[in-house]
Amino acid sequence: MLRAFLLIVVGLAGDPEHGELFAKWGTALADASAKVGVARERLVYLADAKDEGGRANGRATREEIEKALAGFTRAAAADDVVYVVLFGHGSYDGQTARFNLPGRDMTPADFNALLRKLPTHNVVFVNTSSSSGAFLEELSGPGRTVITATRSGAEQFTTLFGGYFVEAFSTDAADADKNGRISMLEAFQYARTEVARAYEREGLLATEHAMLDDNGDKNGSQTPSPTGADGKLAAAMSLGSAADAAPLPEDPRLRALYLERRDLERRVESLRLLKDSMPPAKYTSELERLVTELALKTREIRKLEGDPTP
Repeated sequence: MLRAFLLIVVGLAGDPEHGELFAKWGTALADASAKVGVARERLVYLADAKDEGGRANGRATREEIEKALAGFTRAAAADDVVYVVLFGHGSYDGQTARFNLPGRDMTPADFNALLRKLPTHNVVFVNTSSSSGAFLEELSGPGRTVITATRSGAEQFTTLFGGYFVEAFSTDAADADKNGRISMLEAFQYARTEVARAYEREGLLATEHAMLDDNGDKNGSQTPSPTGADGKLAAAMSLGSAADAAPLPEDPRLRALYLERRDLERRVESLRLLKDSMPPAKYTSELERLVTELALKTREIRKLEGDPTP
């Protein structure tokens, strides 16, 4: 059963104003993830600034990040997905990019060493900081969806991308396919569009250009799509949906059916992640079987609930 493990890190901001903004984004993502079914024990939220809402599990330091990912390494299964989302300030000296933290900063190589230890087949790494584009090449690889707020390390101004990326999880406008889930591709596309609009409204030349890579070729795209070179995997990755977090019925029979339906939905998600590694005929056959089972399970639930809809 596919589960989401989420690490949110709010690093150094450079000034109090941006610190409050980044903390707001981090807290909003933590709240949104809970609403789509990310269990508390699978969420680690690390913050540099004072945590007014009491959501943070600890301070955003290199040591705490290592500890959090080590915990995911122990708890996650191969079919689960680990998400890492960074908010804060990044820097680039022309050779090495860094995500700025209290104490020692972290480079792409530092993160890569930790991600390689994870047992999961799929990892989503989102760096919304300035100069984040320099992380993409190092972290690109099979089963990895890498999203950065900038296209290179040279784009060093504070970015807007993080705020709109988080906003995507709380607005129907981001749900392009209207399936009740916000995929990583949908969140990326929504944020990229809103960032462009923000610069246009102010009559400014954009100083950030978000990138997404999910085919492991170390070359990101500014315009990924479900049918493009980049975007296929990201389109299948989501933290969950409101239905995943909804309370289960008290009736034992209905409760069991709801759990069985959730399991089928997650199996469909897992299968879609494996599409490119399966023979087309086998993939189509297995998908049809699961979708049929899902439809029958939904019909059974509706009948038991007294819904006459076939």
